[in-house]
Amino acid sequence: MTAAATGKILRSPGHPAGALPRAEKAQPLLQVRGLSVRFQTDAGPLQAVDGVDLDLHPGETLAIVGESGSGKSVLSLALMGLLPKIATVTAERLRFAGHDLLSLAPRDWQRLRGREMSMIFQEPATALNPVRSVGAQIVEAIRLHEKVSRKAAWARAVEMLRQTGIPAPERRAAAYPHELSGGMRQRAMIAMSLVLRPSLLIADEPTTALDVTVQAQILDLLRGLARESGTAIVIITHDLGVVAEMADRVQVLYAGRAVESATAAALFDGPEHPYTVGLLGSMPSKGERAEALTPIEGSIPDLRALPPGCHFHPRCPFAAPRCRAERPPLAPVYPGHETACWFSPLLETLGEGAGREGT
Repeated sequence: MTAAATGKILRSPGHPAGALPRAEKAQPLLQVRGLSVRFQTDAGPLQAVDGVDLDLHPGETLAIVGESGSGKSVLSLALMGLLPKIATVTAERLRFAGHDLLSLAPRDWQRLRGREMSMIFQEPATALNPVRSVGAQIVEAIRLHEKVSRKAAWARAVEMLRQTGIPAPERRAAAYPHELSGGMRQRAMIAMSLVLRPSLLIADEPTTALDVTVQAQILDLLRGLARESGTAIVIITHDLGVVAEMADRVQVLYAGRAVESATAAALFDGPEHPYTVGLLGSMPSKGERAEALTPIEGSIPDLRALPPGCHFHPRCPFAAPRCRAERPPLAPVYPGHETACWFSPLLETLGEGAGREGT
């Protein structure tokens, strides 16, 4: 990784409504300014993440949302130092628990990963070692960072599997990944990520392929971890139900850029970017009367050939000539609520009917 200035530092997202009060000068556990990730491909450079800022304090849960291709998973891998060599990572600041992540040596990364920062990967079938039992892999993670006996580590591994809802955990710990169902493999991956009680947990689609009952169990487990251990959580998801259930704050990405940042309550109550309005309009209602969904027309643009101005303008029902020519900056629209839209605040600019359409 290399550090390089990428432009003006944007204002940070506000603190979540209802969170514990903290001094304004308190340093966040994770502080990111101007994070960008570029891949050099045969077809040309691909800007997967472009100038993202975020702050995260102990015990907070931040949800990163957006469609597939918006840059969510690339952002999470950049935070963990797990991107391939073809990726170039730049940032004005990228600090975690006092560490400058941009200057860490590989050995220092290894010490941090697992112990202080951990990740639940989206595809456990590829993240787990196919030739070692699930329990042995969890034991390895424990003994890599703690001086405990193999027997004690095995007991902790079994207990962690039990907490994630795996039936007969003693037997499952001795099983190989291919002997488990997809849902069980995902729960085993979660157990491995949580067993050392990390300060930062990045969860990339942590409830994919899980039924509703197990999903609720996993979300309860993550909430308990944040409450009891002060673990900060970044949830990467497209499931707005999970966001509503878990998040203190939300950052919405589109084509690699942050287009809205707010507390979860403010975002669901009054989205201020047309893309966020569209995402909420695509979410099924839980009310007694089913309402027609209003999906967003079109798809994420090719990141190697992004449209000028606001990248969302080809899909935006409110797009104007300025949107096609100038890129709106991420800027405060209300205290603790930022958006990148020339029309914000939407209600005042477009009128209540247009501003709430599809929410």
